[in-house]
Amino acid sequence: MAVTADPQAPLRNFRKGHDFFVGIDSDGCVFDTMEVKHKECFIPNIIKFYGLAAISKFAREAAEFVNLYSKDRGINRFHALVRTFDLLADRPEVARRGFALPSIEAVREWTRRETKLSNPTLKHEVHEKGVAALATTLEWSEAVNRTIEEMVRNVPPFPFVREAITGMRGKADIMVVSATPGEALEREWEEHGLKEHVQLIAGQELGSKKEHLQLAAVGRYDSEKILMVRSEEHTSE
Repeated sequence: MAVTADPQAPLRNFRKGHDFFVGIDSDGCVFDTMEVKHKECFIPNIIKFYGLAAISKFAREAAEFVNLYSKDRGINRFHALVRTFDLLADRPEVARRGFALPSIEAVREWTRRETKLSNPTLKHEVHEKGVAALATTLEWSEAVNRTIEEMVRNVPPFPFVREAITGMRGKADIMVVSATPGEALEREWEEHGLKEHVQLIAGQELGSKKEHLQLAAVGRYDSEKILMVRSEEHTSE
């Protein structure tokens, strides 16, 4: 019987080198990329792949609220997608237009039981279940990644971020803790010469932000020596 590789092995094998641990979020914390990614990459593809042109105004409002201006800012893209559709279902303007929202119940069910919400796990789910809503969501998510790769370039870190990170070297173990796909994180941190300053870049493929911290830091460091740096603007996990 084949042994399935543990995708969270990098977290379980994280090595303590200093007394302090610092987890750092990426989008909206290190890089000012939240607005451009959601307004130009995520939302246009939601409208395209789910056929929401007739209610594009309300779809934009709902998705921007969830991802940028609500307490849910910073959550995994698939949770945010479900939340966006829930808000649209409650909009009287959508009902008055007689618009029938596509069902994403299969996506909702998947997000409730899967902790590593990422394209690879969704691809496996599509292969196993063959559900149209899951296949559409995979297509949407892959398109988002392509659009981000094409568009989001030359966005430097916020002022003093580089100085803060380099100042922690030799004093703390630093890990990127993010719900962004690992490929994008690797590209962005490498582009701006920050990758060399962190021990591990943990994206959505390794689980939720909470899992990242639980597996890599909790129990290895004294609780008062663990710090999570994230966007102050309503970010949640």
